[in-house]
Amino acid sequence: MAIAPPHEDTAPDPAHPRNGFDRFFEITARGSTLSREVRGGLATFFTMAYIVVLNPLILGGAVDGDGKKLAIPALAAATALVAGLMTILMGVVGRFPMALAAGLGVNALVAYEIAPQMTWADAMGLVVIEGVLIAILVLTGLRTAVFRAVPTQLKTAIGVGIGLFLTIIGLVDAGFVRRIPDAANTTVPVGLGISGKIVSWPLLVFVVGLLVTIVLVVRRVRGAILIGILASTVLAIVVEAVANVGPSFVNGKPNPHGWALNVPELPKKVVDVPDLSLLGNFNVLDSWTRVGWLIPLMFVFTLLITDFFDTMGTMVAIGQEGKMLDERGTPPRAKEILLVDSIAAAAGGAASVSSNTSYVESAAGVAEGARTGVANLVTGVLFLLAMFLAPLSLVVPFEAASTALVVVGFLMMTAVRTIDWTDYEIAIPAFLTIALMPFTYSISNGIGAGIISFVVVKVAKGKAREVHPLLYGVAVLFVLYFLRGPIESVVL
Repeated sequence: MAIAPPHEDTAPDPAHPRNGFDRFFEITARGSTLSREVRGGLATFFTMAYIVVLNPLILGGAVDGDGKKLAIPALAAATALVAGLMTILMGVVGRFPMALAAGLGVNALVAYEIAPQMTWADAMGLVVIEGVLIAILVLTGLRTAVFRAVPTQLKTAIGVGIGLFLTIIGLVDAGFVRRIPDAANTTVPVGLGISGKIVSWPLLVFVVGLLVTIVLVVRRVRGAILIGILASTVLAIVVEAVANVGPSFVNGKPNPHGWALNVPELPKKVVDVPDLSLLGNFNVLDSWTRVGWLIPLMFVFTLLITDFFDTMGTMVAIGQEGKMLDERGTPPRAKEILLVDSIAAAAGGAASVSSNTSYVESAAGVAEGARTGVANLVTGVLFLLAMFLAPLSLVVPFEAASTALVVVGFLMMTAVRTIDWTDYEIAIPAFLTIALMPFTYSISNGIGAGIISFVVVKVAKGKAREVHPLLYGVAVLFVLYFLRGPIESVVL
C-alpha cells in the first residue's frame, strides 16, 4: 500500500490543471503537486547517486583484451552525464517518475566477461547494438505486447519481489547483512553485521537512520524518506568527524568497521571540471571479426534479456507503488517509457559507461509522492550537476541512503495481499518470482522463473489455451537464458 504524502495545503483538482506545464506532465491529473515531485526527485537522486561512484569502480577496475583500462574520472563524468540526460528524457517523453543510470549487473558483465575478449570500444559497441535491437522491439510493438501478455497477479508478484530485492540491496549496501567469511564451511551464508554484532559506527548510523525514517513514515510526516536520508547523512558526517572511521578498504586491505563506499566528509573542493573524453568511444563491427560471430551473439542475447525484463519489472513495481497501473497492470505511456529505456541502453554504450536502464530505487521518489516526469527533471538535473559537483555527491554514504531502500521495500511488499494464494496455478509462479529476485540478486531471474513455471503449470493442468501465445516464446527464451552457460561450453 503506497503512503499518500500527508498534510498538503490544498488537494489538487484533477479536472482543473493549473497551467500548461501542469497539463503537459499531468501533475494535477495524477493527484500530485509540484512540491511532491521535487521531494520525490530529490529522494530518487540520493538513493541512486552512488552509481556515479560505483560504476567507475566496476568498469575502471577491469582490463580489456588489449590490457587497457578506462580512466575512472572520465567514467564518473560520463556516468553522470548519461544518467542525467536519459532521466530527463524519460521525464519529458515517458512522463513517468522512473530514473535511469548505468545498470548494475550489466556493467559487471561488460567489465569482466565481454571486455576481456575484445577492446573496450568493441564491448561498448555490443551494448549499442543491444539497445538498438530493444528499440526496434518497442517500435514494432512486440515489447509492449509481451508486457501485456504477463498475467496481472504475476505482475503484482514482480513488484513484491522487487520490494524484497530493494530491501536486501539496502541491507547489504549498508553492511547490516554480510557474507560470512567462512561461508563455504557453514550452512549459513550471511549474517548480521560483523560476526553477528552491530559493532561499527557506520552500522549504528544505518540503524538509527532506519528507525528515524520508520518513525517519520508511521507518523505520516511529509518528506519522511528524504528527511531520513538527510538526517542519516548529517549523523554520519558528525560520527566521521569525531571517530575518524575511514573507508572500508585502507591501502588495499579490508576495514570491516569502515564506511561501505563514500566516506561522509565535507569535501575540500566542491566544483570540478568533468572529463568527457570517453563519449563516442565505441565500435559496432570489430568484435565480430576479432572473436567470431557466436561470442558477440551470445553476449548481445544476454544483455537483451536482462535489459528487456528488468525494465518491465521495474516499471510495474514503480507503477504499483504509485497506484498508476490500469486494470491490466500497465502504467500510462508504456510504449514511450520502454522506448526511452531502449535509447538509454544504446546511449550508455555510446558513452562507454555500459547499458543504462531504469532504476528501481526510483520507488523511493514515488514513496515521497512523485507521480509524473517532473520528478525526473529534478533527478536528472542533479545528475548533470554531479558532473561538476562530484566531490559533493560523495558525501552521502551507503549507510544513509540505504535506509530509504529498506522502507520502500516494505511499502512495495504490502501488495502481496492482492495475490490469490489459494490458487496454486498462479501462487506458485508468484512465489518463485518473489523469492528468486532477492535470493539470486536479479530481477530477470525472478521474472524468468515465474514465467517458465506459469507456462509449465498451465500446460500440466491441461489449460494451455489460457496462456498467451507470446508467453510460450518468452518461456523458451528464458530457458535458453538460464542454460546459456552449458550452451556456450558446447558451441564455443
